[in-house]
Amino acid sequence: MRILGIDPGTGILGFGVIDVIRGKAILVDAGVIRTPVKEDDAVRLLTIYEELTEIIKLNKPEMMSVEKLFFSKNVTTAMTVSQARGVVLLCGQQAGIPIHEYNPMQIKQAITGYGKADKKQMQEMVRVILNLKEIPKPDDAADALAAAITHSMNVR
Repeated sequence: MRILGIDPGTGILGFGVIDVIRGKAILVDAGVIRTPVKEDDAVRLLTIYEELTEIIKLNKPEMMSVEKLFFSKNVTTAMTVSQARGVVLLCGQQAGIPIHEYNPMQIKQAITGYGKADKKQMQEMVRVILNLKEIPKPDDAADALAAAITHSMNVR
């Protein structure tokens, strides 16, 4: 089973691809899609669409796991992130990939066993689960891998 995890964002969108073989998660690919801050929102969303479409074509995931939006105090940020999430959902739907969504607390609970784990705990557990020498960088890629791992634990 191949799972594409997504940590939505407009400036930086994290992605992580894992294979699950005999119950073990294995890193396939991870990284980020970056868009220029000064660029028009429509252009930024198009960049996300085009790059994510290419990532899906290259990696051929069977499922997509997307982190749900955590509403912050900054409404403007929440709006732009929700637009990026919409593009992510569109890409998955167009590719015919089943999409599963998890909120941050569900992801933290699955990865660390504690729904209020901090970022360092999360990153270390992603490293351990994937048997990596170093924590995946940048943080957005590690968060996307956590989303993918969470789904792998929910379909076993």
